[in-house]
Amino acid sequence: MQARFSVDCSGRARFRNGADVLKLHSMSLPAVLGASLLCVVVARAQSATPAPYNGSLDVEQLFAGTCGFCHSDGGRAAGRGPQLMDSQRDDEFLHNRIKIGKQGAMPAFGESFSDAQIDQIVKYIRALKPREG
Repeated sequence: MQARFSVDCSGRARFRNGADVLKLHSMSLPAVLGASLLCVVVARAQSATPAPYNGSLDVEQLFAGTCGFCHSDGGRAAGRGPQLMDSQRDDEFLHNRIKIGKQGAMPAFGESFSDAQIDQIVKYIRALKPREG
């Protein structure tokens, strides 16, 4: 079973389609407890199965489920985090920011992804173009 929403440390829940955002303090106690339990179960399942070393990623799906909360529209627009499309930062900076993070602003993903996988993410960022339509 996949979670249909994610909850970040600030207590915001975001549905996978990226459209709906809730504040947990406005939810009933059973809903908050259920969301918390779901987060624990998902986190344990993820930590029990680490990413395969140098395995290929579906980076677009990764952005939708993990990065899109802060980097809107798959990295094409600013949100809580900066717009990544057309970033003036070099590849090494982007790689290190993904790997090491930035205290208080972005979590580190160095234990979740190999260097080769982080390179795939940087390549995705470099290939971002405005959506048509």
